[in-house]
Amino acid sequence: MATQQDIQELLRLLVGARKLPMLQAMSQVKALQVEGLKSIRQVAEAGQAAVERAVSDAKAARALQNACKAAVKRGDSGVGAGSGKRAGSDVETGANKRAKMVTGSSGDGSLFGLPPQMTPQELEESLELPVDMDEERIAATSIECNRAPLVLAFAVELLRYTMPEQPPSSRLSIAQAVVATNSRSKATSLGIEKGLPADREGWGEGQPRVRVMGREVSVLKRGGYEWKGSEFVEKASEAKQNAFAIMMQSDTQESRTEPAASQQQASIDPKPLTWSTSQSVSLKESTFIARATNMSSVYERKRLFAALMEKYPVLKTATHNAWAYRVKQAGSGRVTEDSFDDGETGCGKLMLEVMRESDAVDTFVVLTRWFGGIMLGPDRWRLMRNVVRGSLSERMRLAGTDTGLGGEAVWGLDLEAMKSKSTAVGYGSGIKHHKTTVVGMQVHRPEAARNYLLKSFAAGSATENTEGDTADTQDNDTSGGKGKKAATVKKKTLKAVNTEKEENLALLLGALRLVYDSWADHLPAGDLDRRAWSWYTAVRPEVDSGPSGWGAKGVLNLKSILALRRKE
Repeated sequence: MATQQDIQELLRLLVGARKLPMLQAMSQVKALQVEGLKSIRQVAEAGQAAVERAVSDAKAARALQNACKAAVKRGDSGVGAGSGKRAGSDVETGANKRAKMVTGSSGDGSLFGLPPQMTPQELEESLELPVDMDEERIAATSIECNRAPLVLAFAVELLRYTMPEQPPSSRLSIAQAVVATNSRSKATSLGIEKGLPADREGWGEGQPRVRVMGREVSVLKRGGYEWKGSEFVEKASEAKQNAFAIMMQSDTQESRTEPAASQQQASIDPKPLTWSTSQSVSLKESTFIARATNMSSVYERKRLFAALMEKYPVLKTATHNAWAYRVKQAGSGRVTEDSFDDGETGCGKLMLEVMRESDAVDTFVVLTRWFGGIMLGPDRWRLMRNVVRGSLSERMRLAGTDTGLGGEAVWGLDLEAMKSKSTAVGYGSGIKHHKTTVVGMQVHRPEAARNYLLKSFAAGSATENTEGDTADTQDNDTSGGKGKKAATVKKKTLKAVNTEKEENLALLLGALRLVYDSWADHLPAGDLDRRAWSWYTAVRPEVDSGPSGWGAKGVLNLKSILALRRKE
């Protein structure tokens, strides 16, 4: 029987290798499924008549079948759904090929972003960036870089606070999309690039968009990609787990009708009062859980909250019981909303934000937290968002919305690459099919963004020589006494230079984290995002204005970044 992985492989072949628009590829996959062809191997081994019945165009059917046969021969497709099996070494070779494709910078390498042998957790761990928050070392460090990787560093660290639900791979991809958009805009203003940017020509139309550091970028949802941080590794105490077990059992087995306070309330809410509950999430001894229920009038808030405390007395032992509601007024259609933090700074606003993203109305949500004594940093926002969405999803059976991402992981789309590829290949005469927004599924790969960061921040002192600079050394050896003196200067190996660059990156990210940490509990996500760009412009390296300064490097004292922290 074909697996979901087989279907994804087939979809990837249609979109990547066959260059079909995503919607057309999905329709073709459905048609192939009707004929019982659910994997690349099944299409390759099927009779031509069966493929033609699904595709309808005989020429396209032959081309598809040939592409599937070639994929099977290369070892690109799985073996689970086919009648024959490859030898173990062949399976390993196919896996290695997929891994190599994933580590590429962009293009058609992978539709879903990780090879089958890697779990989401393994992928995210492989993309971790070094961070050093030693203030003394930061203040004493200067780095040399150009502006683009500095924007990337600002954006990657910012997204930990403004979009904490996104995994590290998505943050790197989105941040790289911000850098690409900013660079393209700057190149156009300097006259280096001609013509309209891809997004102005309609590329990315219909895709969700996010705003980061004042730049809007198109993103692609990574359907089915689930990533969890370290919160599920650490577990709550046994007593607390037992309390949660009792509450969860009560949620599934009990439903009762609260006595109406008046005949008017009875007519407003005749339905039984039930609470939809998220999973309990624990990290560093802090535990979060959220519940949602129906609320048809703003006057019901006190009654609903009291009923919840009565039903689950253990909630009274929690450190915080924050709540939020959104109610649509009858007749006018206007939505009334309100929230209460209960000491959990910013929690109420976050809950309302998640409810708006989910278009949840006539809904009351209570988020409970037992504080474990250890500050969680930006992980706190991610965990709160996850449990609120969990309670809403359980209640409303959300399948996604058009108004927001709804907490789903995304890729940053590489619109310029999509535009260039469709103009140069496959369409003829330079015709731009910009309405087909995801041809080839070009995305900014997180591996490329991470590597760019690791190699971009040299020491801000004297220019360093590496072992590769042999020509300069030979010239010095033949130029008399001065040459001999210069040759005695100790050179750094390439490995040492790369290690130094990685340490500089760690200090830069540490400085940015200290800045964002100081502001995170005092500014909403939108304001923090807007300020990030002004902070970047205040500290970016000075370079020549005009085309001569394009790509030029300058020195940045990390002490200037520390000065951006909030004054207590």
